[in-house]
Amino acid sequence: MSSPPTGPAPSRPPAATAAAAAPRVWSLIGEKAGDNALVRVVTDALGWPVAERRIAMRARWARGKPFVRASLHHVDRERSDRLEPPWPDLVITIGRRLSMVALWIRAQSGGRTRIALLNVPRRRARDFDLIVASAQYRDPRRANVVRLGLPLVRVDRAAVDAAADAWRAQLADLPRPLTALFVGGPTKPVIFDAAVARDLAAAAAKVVAQSGGSLFVSTSRRTPPEVADALAAALPPDSARIYRWRADAQENPYLALLGVADGFIVTSDSITMMVEVARLGRPLAVYELPPARGAFWRSWSARDLSAVPRLLLAEGFATPLGMPLRRPAAPPPDDLARVVARIRALC
Repeated sequence: MSSPPTGPAPSRPPAATAAAAAPRVWSLIGEKAGDNALVRVVTDALGWPVAERRIAMRARWARGKPFVRASLHHVDRERSDRLEPPWPDLVITIGRRLSMVALWIRAQSGGRTRIALLNVPRRRARDFDLIVASAQYRDPRRANVVRLGLPLVRVDRAAVDAAADAWRAQLADLPRPLTALFVGGPTKPVIFDAAVARDLAAAAAKVVAQSGGSLFVSTSRRTPPEVADALAAALPPDSARIYRWRADAQENPYLALLGVADGFIVTSDSITMMVEVARLGRPLAVYELPPARGAFWRSWSARDLSAVPRLLLAEGFATPLGMPLRRPAAPPPDDLARVVARIRALC
């Protein structure tokens, strides 16, 4: 009988070794493009293979807020990716509805699955292994919370450049400097009605008149028709253009304006749009929406919508609308590496 071979075992390729050593990671994404983008920012930087699971909600819960528990009762399983063993070591997700799916997955795994949640839950904060809380979230200091300044918003610079090239001819006739006005919509802590829209239009028109340039207004999914109507009626017809957001629109100038505009005005409710402009290092003015009447809602809400614009203004990454636009001296700080390190430590 021949002797068994001696010596070291054949080495495995480095990539195969790394894949075998990595934990099994799932990300849960839903129907909100902004939330999905934040999840992908983290998973792209994680350095581990990640299996993305898309979850669709039943019609009742597309906007409704179910009570948070480990459950799939709000999920449209026929339109969602399958959730089946082997269960992951780690789930990364965001939002109330998807956090419930993450809790359900943990229950199926016998409690083994860890959960990293990229926002602050209203309830059951202790049930998540890691919570990522940027400035707009109110939350007590907990060991499982990593506090940030600005959200982990990123800009796809290749997509911005491509959109700018596609729209350049359509924007070529607008006098420079070109100011882009990005418009959000009302939320419970702030007022954004037709009267506020007229005030915003007047303030933006003053900026354009002082600069001798032009204004391009881009509304968004949350902009009510009456706000868009009031803006359109109040804008100077010879130096302003408006795009009204539509779900079925084939083209949207938002990314193109990020690439070609010389300065920006953003309403204070629009956290993602403010941070995207800031991360590009572009001149940014913030129009502060007036607070809703009464302090009860603002103190009870889980979010402080004034926190991010307040931080941008305090650190010099933005100015209040009415002050001269200026380019910031340096880009905002980036907390992504710190978040990734905390998530990797879970496994």
